Amino acid sequence: MSEAVSLTFPDGSVRSFPAGTTGRDVAESISKSLVKKAVAIALDGTVRDLADPVTDGKIEIVTRTDPRALELIRHDTAHVLAEAVQELWPGTQVTIGPVIENGFYYDFAKNEPFTPEDLPKIEKKMREIIQRNQAFRKEIWSREKAREVFAAKGERYKVELIDAIPEDQDIKIYYQGDWFDPCRGPHMASTGQIGNAFKLMKVAGAYWRGDSNNPMLSRIYGTAFAEQEQLDNYLHILAEAEKRDHRKLGREMDLFHFQEEGPGVVFWHGKGWKMFQALTSYMRRRLAGTYQEVNAPQVLDKSLWETSGHWGWYQENMFAVKSAHAFTNPDDKEADQKVFALKPMNCPGHVQIFKHGLKSYRELPVRLAEFGLVHRYEASGALHGLMRVRGFTQDDAHVFCTEEQMAAECLRINDLILSVYEDFGFQEVVVKLSTRPEKRVGSDTLWDRAESVMTEVLKTIEEQSGGRIKTGILPGEGAFYGPKFEYTLRDAIGREWQCGTTQVDFNLPERFGAFYIDQNSEKTQPVMIHRAICGSMERFLGILIENFAGHMPLWFAPLQVVVATITSDADDYGREVAEQLRDAGLEVETDFRNEKINYKVREHSVTKVPVIIVCGKREAEERTVNMRRLGSQDQVSMTLDDAIAKLVDEATPPDVKRKKAARAAR
Repeated sequence: MSEAVSLTFPDGSVRSFPAGTTGRDVAESISKSLVKKAVAIALDGTVRDLADPVTDGKIEIVTRTDPRALELIRHDTAHVLAEAVQELWPGTQVTIGPVIENGFYYDFAKNEPFTPEDLPKIEKKMREIIQRNQAFRKEIWSREKAREVFAAKGERYKVELIDAIPEDQDIKIYYQGDWFDPCRGPHMASTGQIGNAFKLMKVAGAYWRGDSNNPMLSRIYGTAFAEQEQLDNYLHILAEAEKRDHRKLGREMDLFHFQEEGPGVVFWHGKGWKMFQALTSYMRRRLAGTYQEVNAPQVLDKSLWETSGHWGWYQENMFAVKSAHAFTNPDDKEADQKVFALKPMNCPGHVQIFKHGLKSYRELPVRLAEFGLVHRYEASGALHGLMRVRGFTQDDAHVFCTEEQMAAECLRINDLILSVYEDFGFQEVVVKLSTRPEKRVGSDTLWDRAESVMTEVLKTIEEQSGGRIKTGILPGEGAFYGPKFEYTLRDAIGREWQCGTTQVDFNLPERFGAFYIDQNSEKTQPVMIHRAICGSMERFLGILIENFAGHMPLWFAPLQVVVATITSDADDYGREVAEQLRDAGLEVETDFRNEKINYKVREHSVTKVPVIIVCGKREAEERTVNMRRLGSQDQVSMTLDDAIAKLVDEATPPDVKRKKAARAAR
């Protein structure tokens, strides 16, 4: 061991320390106040315990406000949760407790599962443990000692975990006071550094190691933050998300439902299907004159998917089919025993359409679009309303172009995607380039070319937006056949949704032998660009429902106006109002029931009708209407003609308005 350790600090300065110096010693050498704030160190970018001896490298002192400390806070909170549970219910076995997105969980083997009523009691005990401010202390044990100690405690799950640790790895045991647990670490200096900005969220069942053949454990989920304000904000977002849950709003608005006989596929009701068709119509208008809309078959022979590579790369997510006769009569030589697949993607079908007939370079780019119904197998536990289904419609398109046209086509697609999102009110968008994954097809030369072009396009996207559009890189996250842009938008309560993609593909045209005739009369392979804007139309609708909390823009609402009368004297006038609104192109229903007007307004507000027009005897005499907006207690009185003109303007889709404005300007 050398007698000195050389450390480089963030400001570039270099200092030497004696061998055996710990991270805490380094922090203390800088200032007494820093060592009080420090929770860990980062050595060459790897976060380690403050008590660890340092080695040569670049060092950073991680304080509690450092973003990297959040994972430590959550990790330590999970350990405190485990200690609290064992103090309250001696004999309970602790198993694993990892940090997950937005929090942590811990699984326990307990005779009686936890209930939500247990959580406040556990939280109280956790606060007591944090208040003790016990130091986290690491020991390295032999495998034999670890097995012996935990077996003696009756912790058979811990013994199994210890046995699973590779032979070349140390068995690390972390103490917090007298309580201890095997753990890879790192941890903060003491339990007191956790703070009180944590909350236990829910209980659930979970099979040991995720295997249904293993015992069912009792899981407690929690979350933790550095500051109470951050926790409060997170809990507020969760409460808002619960109110906006598209499944709940779908029931209230009578849009769709799911049932066991069709797991993962949507049963659209009348109003929901209107919304779906409104989205499709909008997208068709946006593609008009630029794309050819096509339709490829739902079921194709397995051989096509073998050629495309999907059968090898994606088979576990595909649905394979035979004729019923082939299944019931497997020995019938006359029966068609071929295996077919429901398409999980539209791209192979589009290549077949491109290949049909000779193409000249003068015809490129060829842009083929399809609102294609696809099917992908998702585990039943992963299904989630419209957000995760097995059957969905992609607003899919494929551009066949020359390599020289690729950058311009990616930018054209980018402009279209951003414009669509803006029409639906999404202003905050992040575009990230996903680069080559470890498992991929195609030569490195092709990947180099594709990534080089897309990197330049990404720079242009950011420059053209004036910095409004944020960009980034996702290393190793590309498709198996090419790099891609991923478009992530932020909704009204700050959640992020990845929707659109643009994917460059040199592979599929080569596999299928697609070509065009270039200017030298040579057969040349085109570049294929896959692009989707909504992605899954069903999921995009779910995002819209939650983003607007069901208060859909008038141009997109399935039912735009309800005409409700105060007394039967106004029914004839109400019918006239409704007829004129329908003639103007609005979706209108009437409510002439013998109920109080406040009851009618409340009922239609629950179903999220954007506008309620109230007609009474006076309105009939004056030919006016009272207009109520969803979410507002105010009523606005205006003439019938003015009301129709105002609502017609609001009900005009933004893309149609732009075209009208452009024509008027010419």
